[in-house]
Amino acid sequence: MILFRQSFLQNYFLLMRKLCKFCWQISSIFTYAGNPEFLQNDIRVKPDLDALGALGDAGWYCIRSVLWAADYQLPNRAIAVRNPIFNTAGVILACGSSLIWDDGKVATFHCSFMTHLTMELTVMGTKGTLHLSDFVIPFEESSAEFSICSDGGFNDLVTGWKSLPSKHVINTELPQEARMVAEFSRLVGGIKGSGSKPEKKWPEITRKTQLVLDAVKASIEKGFEPVEIVG
Repeated sequence: MILFRQSFLQNYFLLMRKLCKFCWQISSIFTYAGNPEFLQNDIRVKPDLDALGALGDAGWYCIRSVLWAADYQLPNRAIAVRNPIFNTAGVILACGSSLIWDDGKVATFHCSFMTHLTMELTVMGTKGTLHLSDFVIPFEESSAEFSICSDGGFNDLVTGWKSLPSKHVINTELPQEARMVAEFSRLVGGIKGSGSKPEKKWPEITRKTQLVLDAVKASIEKGFEPVEIVG
């Protein structure tokens, strides 16, 4: 059995659903600045190795975070942002896209090998906003933090906010990499020891992530035209 497993964002889902009620806008950014050695020789910038470049690396996490915030509902179409950056071999070094749902939700993401390390995820809903600044790799492996703002508004003189965002920290005994291995072991153990069937959740999430990624790439190749996403 092959388990396609990514381990970020597990701690936030129930809170986000309660806070945002209906999610309408999602913004995800994952960038890091590759040094000259990376930009010249890393497999992620080689067309015969990992030809998807920043889209297939940092962009994968952005798309996954967007799907997580949308309860893994596929967007209906992708429209890539103009002026992506390519290296001389034609591999993407930076790009972005809008993702659109027919029910009105909209997401944007940006990924890059050219910009300072940034991991920002913002989910905006009818009742509040959820913000994470380390959604791929946490600032500290023993904890994850986020901020929320609910029922925000201005004070009477419109000189400040009447409800400030609150910061929350979730401590964990195991880092996310260890939790990933533990989950993998549990699933494999269930198949080998108890006759359980292979878990369908993670392959399905990965398939949806790849569908969106492919649509963004197709939009770039088609001159930034909308590309329908069919699940």
